[in-house]
Amino acid sequence: MPLPDRLRRPLFSALRQAFRLLPLPTGVRDRWRQRFLDRYTGLVPEGPRGQDAPADATSRRPFRHAGGRALGYREHVPGALPEPLPATLVAFYLPQFHPIPENDAWWGEGFTEWRNVTRALPQFEGHIQPRLPGALGFYDLRLPDAMRQQMRLAREYGIGAFCSYFYWFAGTTLLEQPLRQWLDDPTLDLPICLCWANENWSRRWDGRTDHVLIAQRHSPEDDLAFIAHAAEYLLDPRYLRVGGKPMLLVYRPGLLPEPRMTAERWRRWCREHGIGEIHLAYVRSFDNVDPADIGFDAAVAFPPNNITPRPITDRFRLINPDFRGDIHDWRELAATELPKPSYTLYPAVNPGWDNEPRRSGRGRVFMHASPRSYGEWLRRSIAHASATQPPDRSPLVFINAWNEWAEGAVLEPDARLGHAWLHATRAAMQPPVEPDPRPCAVIHAWYPEVLGEILDRLKASGLDWRLFVTTTPDKSDAVRLAMARAGTDGEIVTGENRGRDILPFLRLADRLLDEGVQVVLKLHTKRSLHRQDGETWRHELLQGLLERQRAQRMLQAFGDDASLGLVAADGHIQRLGHYWGANREASEYLVARLGLPPLDLDNEHFIAGSMFWLRLDALRPLFDAHLGIDEFEAEAGQVDGTLAHAVERVFLLSARHAGYRTDTAGRVCGESTPDDRPFPYARRS
Repeated sequence: MPLPDRLRRPLFSALRQAFRLLPLPTGVRDRWRQRFLDRYTGLVPEGPRGQDAPADATSRRPFRHAGGRALGYREHVPGALPEPLPATLVAFYLPQFHPIPENDAWWGEGFTEWRNVTRALPQFEGHIQPRLPGALGFYDLRLPDAMRQQMRLAREYGIGAFCSYFYWFAGTTLLEQPLRQWLDDPTLDLPICLCWANENWSRRWDGRTDHVLIAQRHSPEDDLAFIAHAAEYLLDPRYLRVGGKPMLLVYRPGLLPEPRMTAERWRRWCREHGIGEIHLAYVRSFDNVDPADIGFDAAVAFPPNNITPRPITDRFRLINPDFRGDIHDWRELAATELPKPSYTLYPAVNPGWDNEPRRSGRGRVFMHASPRSYGEWLRRSIAHASATQPPDRSPLVFINAWNEWAEGAVLEPDARLGHAWLHATRAAMQPPVEPDPRPCAVIHAWYPEVLGEILDRLKASGLDWRLFVTTTPDKSDAVRLAMARAGTDGEIVTGENRGRDILPFLRLADRLLDEGVQVVLKLHTKRSLHRQDGETWRHELLQGLLERQRAQRMLQAFGDDASLGLVAADGHIQRLGHYWGANREASEYLVARLGLPPLDLDNEHFIAGSMFWLRLDALRPLFDAHLGIDEFEAEAGQVDGTLAHAVERVFLLSARHAGYRTDTAGRVCGESTPDDRPFPYARRS
């Protein structure tokens, strides 16, 4: 009978502390840890539980379909790569996407990894499951053209090689057909290397010793049989080489009885059979040993394995009340300092992790992954590799992974974000985008008859604006006419009538941030027809933000003060607790979804009216949450209670979490303005 968690937690903590104090060599420590986890899984305490949803709460999960697009979606766009590339990017590659007789017997006829992927369900609010493929579809790797499309796409976005898992079990190989096709077809020209996944296959999908489907039988004879089988790949001229040596990886060297002897057997065999020297590396998934201690040449980082971030499960409201998995913050992975051990360690980055498809109701989920932050992590890793690896060859950086769909580690296009992860990969190989010094004005024109007034104020400000107007397709002609009458040039961006001024702004601002834009003035043709003073409110906001002297001073303030994130009109920074309306529940959801720390929301503040100056970096948490387009309600005349109203209430919180401060236009301009006057445009709760 398993111990209750109240006893497991102190027992496990005491055992772990004692284990850390033991003076053990790293290799011995790794082996003991693995054996303990294999045999005594029941002693590992569960993490914190998620929040139970109130009986009357709105369920925040997709109801239309699971393949809807999200903010930050990227279409395929051809682009140039630098020559030479600053590094060779090697993406781990899973060949599990075709049926084999063994999987038919173990999991049911026709099983492939896609069955795991499509069965997944969201377990908590903000959990994106199932995650569905995009441009490449539900491919079948028995078809050589499937791999050909993958390789073409990988090359176009800067991937230099695939590191394919290789499944060898004492003379039996599984899932080898795609690799044999690569071997037999010279037109499949992307380099590969092999990573021997030398653990047992089990029903748990984690290589542990319970519920084993097919086991490893390591021995000196098996070492020689393995290298003889792998030799055909190692000899191929397309095979990935490091310093002229074929690179061979082992996933878990700690499972080998004598890894140093295995390495010696392989090296001797390769010398004797025309391969020459090989470059041996192990994956730091469970092991941390100096590779020289086991006769290897290098190690490969493998996030998120071997990292134990603090669970944040208790910040999320459960959809499945029986969910017993763990939720972590992916941003902790991306912010981890790159190690500089005394041995060769190839850095690796990770575009996300969520193995819920393989472990229903018990997945390990990393929230808050974003292509933008992944790209920054990759750029740092390339620089790190260039500084720490030999200068006479292309630095290696690994990516976990190209197509681990059932573990949520995917670069391939998906339905929600399209080619965003690939776009970020290519961008990380290029020089950073130069900042655009011009201020941008983004106007949402739902009432084109008011647009002329705003355009006139922009012209009168004396600033050289880069102008964007968002609207719906049916109003674009009226907007174009208003711009022509004002003698104003700008870009019109159309979209469906959803999310009021908020969703169109977020979609456009996310793009502008990637283009190097820094300072934006967010405006809209506010009329607030449900109020008698709606016109007055608009005039006050425009006057406070766009009066000639003020506009120039505020732009200068953003240049002078790097900590300035948002500037609101005077009197429009209000306490959230006074003006919740029907927006509290959705605002709490957004706080968790954006990865903000727990807050006393009643005493936080927001910017009323949804017009303000901003530094785009200040809203990174909001952009990088990649809210689904379908999460924003279709327009139905709502005056409160929509996700757009909730987003309005977290702009300021997002900026503060990103490290920026918020101020009023009067204070920024050095004017004396009262902050305590009653706010006339909303009734306090």
